[in-house]
Amino acid sequence: MEAQVFNPEAANTVHPEEGTTQQLTYIAMEQIENAIEIASNPIADRDLKAQALEYINQLPSDPQSWRICLSLSVREPRCSEIVRHTSLDILNNVIGSGRLDTQTLNVVRENLMTYARSTYGAMTASQSAVDTPNLQNKFAQTFTYLFTSVYPSEWLSFFQDVLALTASPGSTTRDNAAGTIFYLRILMQIHDEIADVFMSRSSDDRKKNNDLKDLIRERDAKTIAASWQEILSHYRGKDPKVIDLCLATIGRWVSWTDISIIITETLRDQLLELVLSPIPPNGPVVLRETALNTFKEVLHKKMGSDYKLELIHYLKIREVVAHLVVSPALADLRATSQYDTDLAESVAQLVNQSVSDIVRALETAQDQSPVISQGVSQLQDFLPLVLRFFSDEYDEICSTVIPCLSDLLTLFRQKEKLNVVIREQSAAMLSPILDAVVKKMRYDETSSWGNEDAQTDEAEFQELRKRLHVLQQAVAAVDDALYREKISTVVLTTFDNFQKNGSQVDWRDLDLALHEMFLFGELGLKSGGLYSKTKAITPAAERLISMLYKLVESGVASSVHPAVQLQYMEICVRYYHFFDANPQFISGTLERFIQFVHHDHIKVRTRSWYLFQRFIRHVRQHIGDIAQTVIQALSDLLPIKAELPDDVPDDSDMSSEEDQQSASARFDSQLYLFEAVGCVCSARGVPVENQVMYIRTVITPLFSDLENHLTPAKNGDELAIMQVHHLVMALGTLARGFSDWTPASTSQSPPPAATEVSEEFSRTSEAILVALESVNVNNEVIRAAARFAFSRLVGVLGSRILPQLPRWIDGLLSRTSSKDEMALFMRLLDQVVYGFTTEIYNILDMLLTPLLQRVFAGIAEPATGTDDEIQLAELKREYLSFLLIILNKNLEAVLVSEANQAGFATVISTIEHLAKDASDFPTAKLAFTVLTRMVMTWGGPDVQTGNPQPSLPGFDRFMMERFSPLCWALPSQPNFDPKDAQGRQAIGEAAGLQKAIYTKTGDEYLSYLRNIELNSMGMDAGTVDEYLGALSNSDAKAFKQYFQTLVQRSKR
Repeated sequence: MEAQVFNPEAANTVHPEEGTTQQLTYIAMEQIENAIEIASNPIADRDLKAQALEYINQLPSDPQSWRICLSLSVREPRCSEIVRHTSLDILNNVIGSGRLDTQTLNVVRENLMTYARSTYGAMTASQSAVDTPNLQNKFAQTFTYLFTSVYPSEWLSFFQDVLALTASPGSTTRDNAAGTIFYLRILMQIHDEIADVFMSRSSDDRKKNNDLKDLIRERDAKTIAASWQEILSHYRGKDPKVIDLCLATIGRWVSWTDISIIITETLRDQLLELVLSPIPPNGPVVLRETALNTFKEVLHKKMGSDYKLELIHYLKIREVVAHLVVSPALADLRATSQYDTDLAESVAQLVNQSVSDIVRALETAQDQSPVISQGVSQLQDFLPLVLRFFSDEYDEICSTVIPCLSDLLTLFRQKEKLNVVIREQSAAMLSPILDAVVKKMRYDETSSWGNEDAQTDEAEFQELRKRLHVLQQAVAAVDDALYREKISTVVLTTFDNFQKNGSQVDWRDLDLALHEMFLFGELGLKSGGLYSKTKAITPAAERLISMLYKLVESGVASSVHPAVQLQYMEICVRYYHFFDANPQFISGTLERFIQFVHHDHIKVRTRSWYLFQRFIRHVRQHIGDIAQTVIQALSDLLPIKAELPDDVPDDSDMSSEEDQQSASARFDSQLYLFEAVGCVCSARGVPVENQVMYIRTVITPLFSDLENHLTPAKNGDELAIMQVHHLVMALGTLARGFSDWTPASTSQSPPPAATEVSEEFSRTSEAILVALESVNVNNEVIRAAARFAFSRLVGVLGSRILPQLPRWIDGLLSRTSSKDEMALFMRLLDQVVYGFTTEIYNILDMLLTPLLQRVFAGIAEPATGTDDEIQLAELKREYLSFLLIILNKNLEAVLVSEANQAGFATVISTIEHLAKDASDFPTAKLAFTVLTRMVMTWGGPDVQTGNPQPSLPGFDRFMMERFSPLCWALPSQPNFDPKDAQGRQAIGEAAGLQKAIYTKTGDEYLSYLRNIELNSMGMDAGTVDEYLGALSNSDAKAFKQYFQTLVQRSKR
């Protein structure tokens, strides 16, 4: 075989002396054919292939390329499929671009029709002669482009011409299968080109397409619709492929053609026959699926609501669905592996669409309209069918009809607007709907909870439960009495059954009852609790209380199934109000919890640690007399054993279940036990000496373990470092359990802990500081744990922790601390300053300069990446927030005290730098806020005329000369965008700063602006007068708007 040769120069060069036009065309044709073959050859030379592709891409712009490509597409003997396909692509491009005149288009038309007749005509069509489906679609696309160009005025017989391919000469039937398929493909392409709503088009194209559709409706719609009936009649039982294609075509065209022309009684009966006729073994089920899809497409047709109800009736949708529901595929085989789920889902889609259409018709119907009686009647007919598919064992099928049920319940919720007929029927329909929803909430018989292989199924079922819960909420919104009755009956009946029969009760029934009881809280707790004094606050709360009594009395917690045990604990935590009002049940409930926290199943055990802590926190005021018992029962779970995390790639497909069972996740759950122990220790009624004893019982082994691991951790032992981290976290969490007060809470001071208790937590703080000081170097892990513990210890120790603050700062803000660490600690320090304003001055006075020096060093470090930039911005904002809290809490003297006065200039310069940063508007805005607060703090009393009286000598001139120019420095930055919303906010704060300076300095500031600042900026006299008038006469809001407008005007 000779190697392929391609010469692009020869293809693009014409030499008249070398031969006739025909010969030249042949040469060009050969060149194009070779170029396409080379471009599509995966083993062709790369450079030659690139030349071929470049040449092919230039062909659409060649005025003569269409002629050659047309010849390559239709010539005999035929070229390869890739050559013909590419040639048709180029031809389509040229036709679609509108570059061919009418005469040329007619030439193309004649050539294509000649080819179509010779290939697909009845006399010549054969299995070997017709093109492949891909080429047929490409030819159909070419016909479509011709159609859009010449159908309006030139090719009026377009549809008659292509329809003629479907019949033999003299025949009265559409008996040529090849031509019929090609005709249908053309119709499909025409729809896609002019009527596909999912394609984005220009306004000119939309107008052109609408005109074409109008012409089709006027000229040929009846002929086309009749052809479909003829095709269906002829090929019924003969060629499923033709039938399928015809139905798909009808489904597309029906959306924009006159439905009365298409859906005649004949066509309807043909569709019904295809859907309802029994399918023989190994028969073409695809026809029934396509016919059902055609029904759905017909129903999608936009029309008035009364017409839509008539259409549903005319198409006999209910009869179709009812027939299919009892067919062997959906009835006899439903409980077998041969159940036709595809058919079930398709029929469910038809039901969903029909019911949604009926609901929409009822929503818009007038009060006395006959649509109401017709729609209600149809709803009554369809509801059993909706519930049949809703109750299907396959969740995908159930989910298909959830939208129409949601629509129906939304209709019923419009009580005030409902017609009396609808309102009466809604009462009858709600009960079976709620029954079906509750039943669907149950795990099916094939489910196996906790099986690792079924995690996906479990996740999908829980997602379905969320959707079902929304339906239940809708039912409750319509008729809460019905909801209360149904749910409480299900729950109480199940608990009664368990009390009588114990383990014989299916765990799925118990899980359902508990799940429904948990969801019932949205109604039962709607008023914020269960009780008003000693009585139920609402009827729903009363039902819920009765369920809770039965829950405790029936001993449901003794069930051995993990799902039931988890649900039981979730319910106890959610409805803690019940135990608060009935403390006699707390001891028994805690006994169950103690069993569960020792459970063999990892999911139950770790989840119960969290839920146990939550329950203890809610009921701790009642457990003083059993505190020691509880702590002893937990003691075997408190020893800490760190594990190094496994190396898991970032892109691994670790499941959430596996993630929950990782060493890190287990330790995070174990921390809840330490918090629970802290809660128990601080329970009301526990004597101080017992509190101390319980705390020592827990912290003493932790101290010992910490001491043993400090040396290896200091030497870099990774496991020892992790153990120290875990021990510090546990100590901090214990403190959190003892007191959940934080400096940022609404109460002014923490509840006073007994001195003896405080001493124990002071020892804890000291132990953590020793660990921090020992293992701090280059160890972010230990600093993170210590920072965590510090924030928790503050709540217990209160101001007693302040003497240790210098050591905490020294340990947590080391030279190796990242910007993120600094920002996090600054945030903690904000809370400390906020919470201990009266006690912290002296310590803050001593610490401020070294603290700020470390912060300045962090801010001065250049950012080395996106994450670093984010952390730097956060550190800047935390620094400014810290200064703002000092000023707001009347601690401003510490900034200019003898110890810190030397660093005050640096504080001011950093604020000035941040206020001018146009790359970080939120920080700039905060910087202006801090400067404004300084003005209000040290600017002295308000003045309008007369001399300023600042509380800091010389501060009046300082804020005019240093602060005021910053207001123009920010918008003067080259990268400042006045249209940026955050930039406008920053400028608004700058306006507030100017207004504050004017408030404190009055006319002196106006004089400074006129003679010095604005004059040096080159501002014209008129604008200066306008500016000073706005500053002196407008209120703060008006001046802010003025200044923002002025800045925007100046940047044009």
